Amino acid sequence: MANIDALKGPSLMPASGKAPTSAVVLLHGYGSNGDDLIGLAPYFAGILPGAAFYSPNAPHPLEGGFMGGYQWFGLGGYDPGALARDPGRLSAAFKALRPGTAAAAAVLDSYLDQVLAHHALDPSRLALLGFSQGTMMALHVGLRRLKRLGGILGYSGALTGSDFLAAEIKSKPPVALVHGDADPVVPFAAMLEAEKVLASVGVTYESLKVRGLQHGIDGEGAAFGAAFLKKSIG
Repeated sequence: MANIDALKGPSLMPASGKAPTSAVVLLHGYGSNGDDLIGLAPYFAGILPGAAFYSPNAPHPLEGGFMGGYQWFGLGGYDPGALARDPGRLSAAFKALRPGTAAAAAVLDSYLDQVLAHHALDPSRLALLGFSQGTMMALHVGLRRLKRLGGILGYSGALTGSDFLAAEIKSKPPVALVHGDADPVVPFAAMLEAEKVLASVGVTYESLKVRGLQHGIDGEGAAFGAAFLKKSIG
């Protein structure tokens, strides 16, 4: 049985008590860790009792030495305040983050391969769930894997380097996006931009605009995501 050691973090085995028939990998946001998103797993396990849930820590400790915080990549000059003042900078801002997602992709791909091999699952039985920077990673990696995953569920995130996607896309799993229209960290417009790009490359997607929500996941978004996962890998 293959080891799962490319990344470290908490996991939750199926509520059914049986061998997993599917898996969900939860990718946390900048400065957080796997313990954050694994808190969602019991809720989703009620909808997907056959699923195993994995919530790895990102590969790099957060800059500044904050204990327990991790990042998939550095944010460099990303400035949400500047984007709020000038939404026209949105595409350029996320294009600038593309090297970070690309650099972190290899270790995440290895981790997903290990999860699949460990449980002898077909890739179509694995879904990615990302939040914020984790959504950026989920979209980057999930659309570039040779064998199609079961689905990608992204909360409060964005597509990075969308100009490259048409040339690099290798598979087209269904995508669901959820975003609050009051998000001060990753502007709601990022979801609208992602929708346009996904449509342009033929990826099937659905989305939810959560009115008044800032940078987070609420009950409405969780229920929407659970329904998507049930449909995709349930």
